[in-house]
Amino acid sequence: MASLKLSSSFHDTTHTFQQPSPKQIFPKTLKLHVQTPNNSITVSSLPSLTSKTHIQNSEKLENEEELQVFTEDHRPLHQIWPEVQGSSNWIGLLDPMNSHLRREIIRYGEMAQACYDSFDFDPRSKYCGTCKYIGTHFFEKLDMADRGYSIHRYLYATSNINLPNFFQKSKLSSVWSQHANWMGYVAVATDENEIKRLGRRDVVVAWRGTVTYLEWIHDLKDILHPAHFSDDHSIKIESGFFDLYTSKEHSCHYCSFSAREQILSEIKRIKERYEGEKLSITITGHSLGAALALLSAYDIAEMKLNFTNSGEKIPITVFSFSGPRVGNLKFKERCENLGIKVLRIVNVHDKVPKVPGIFANEKNKHQKYIEEKIAFPWSYAHVGTEIELDHFDSPYLKRTKDISCAHNLEALLHLVDGYRGRGRGFSSVTKRDIALVNKSCDFLKEEYGVPAYWRQDENKGMVRGGDGRWILPERPRLDSHPPDTAYYLEQVLKFATKTTLNAL
Repeated sequence: MASLKLSSSFHDTTHTFQQPSPKQIFPKTLKLHVQTPNNSITVSSLPSLTSKTHIQNSEKLENEEELQVFTEDHRPLHQIWPEVQGSSNWIGLLDPMNSHLRREIIRYGEMAQACYDSFDFDPRSKYCGTCKYIGTHFFEKLDMADRGYSIHRYLYATSNINLPNFFQKSKLSSVWSQHANWMGYVAVATDENEIKRLGRRDVVVAWRGTVTYLEWIHDLKDILHPAHFSDDHSIKIESGFFDLYTSKEHSCHYCSFSAREQILSEIKRIKERYEGEKLSITITGHSLGAALALLSAYDIAEMKLNFTNSGEKIPITVFSFSGPRVGNLKFKERCENLGIKVLRIVNVHDKVPKVPGIFANEKNKHQKYIEEKIAFPWSYAHVGTEIELDHFDSPYLKRTKDISCAHNLEALLHLVDGYRGRGRGFSSVTKRDIALVNKSCDFLKEEYGVPAYWRQDENKGMVRGGDGRWILPERPRLDSHPPDTAYYLEQVLKFATKTTLNAL
């Protein structure tokens, strides 16, 4: 059963949220039939679904005669975007789920999914570990050109750290990089119509998570490491995440700056370029990418990069999908004090959000005492508001406890689409294509005729040359770091120091 959990300690003391009346929000309601397997499904390749099995499946939903009433928020997004981004911690928007929020969760989830769809994880390819597409064609290649965003830069991390089951490396001797892995991207809303719809110019940071397996969980030492992003050394994060975020390799063109230095310098560059405009910073990621999303959000806020030169605060929101715990209770409290808004979407059967911190976590009412008085070294706490979903609620999915299925991002977005609220069952609201679930797993029931693991490049990227032979063509060299990265990184440090001194 789907349930909703709100972190009781996550309060915004600076903002009073007044819930509008239903007449203000919903001048009329939109009535939708509950989507059953014999209703229209937007998969052109699927057979007609009219068998007795499908009728039996539909009984898992409400009866056809009973219409589920969904309320569509007719206020334009540009009027209420701060609430949708969490300015009031999503109070009144989750149960039932606000229509704008549902679409935004799915949209940002798809931007995280783009990291998987564009990543080369074939160990037989000399490009293994990099992005398949250059930045100017990124969204176009992924059929996302209509999103209104443009890539500003790619993000890289060194693979020379102790997370061997996370990084992908080629088995060939001649490769694009001996040390680097592509980790995600920074994109900015550039289409004027999209900026108008959003009500601001949105800056998106999307972090790649795990591609093929979950063994990286066992690599985590559960050892907490001081963040060192402020003078408070009691704020700690998991050491593997810290190493991934802060390590660099001077001999590598792509890792000469750490992931941390790359993201901070790029946010500074974007902020300067669009000074005077209404901005938002939205960070998203799945699995380990969700951990990096939260860590980078904290870093941006701690370094005062979410303030304009005139002192106006830029909101930071994290849409986290199936993410693990990142830091200790002090880390959680600091994120809250900095005003970082975090919405975590998880599957109740997924193991990843339950680690690290199995023995001491935010569910333990004595955690503060355990962490501060006993100095227990393995105390972790989730940050923000949680939406807990259950794939057993979907009539389209197998009732499996396979951890890779429970952890799958496309499956999680399918559950978001069907989430009606606590105890209200499942019904697709946006009619999101169910075939997407099986893009990289085998989760849909067999009767829907969708092949498992169906997404792949045509002929696995091989093309026939003029002589009739099949070859893997050379790819354009990806950009590493803008030449002014060091300059903007220096500006970040100066700005943070100046802001800190002014606050004293």
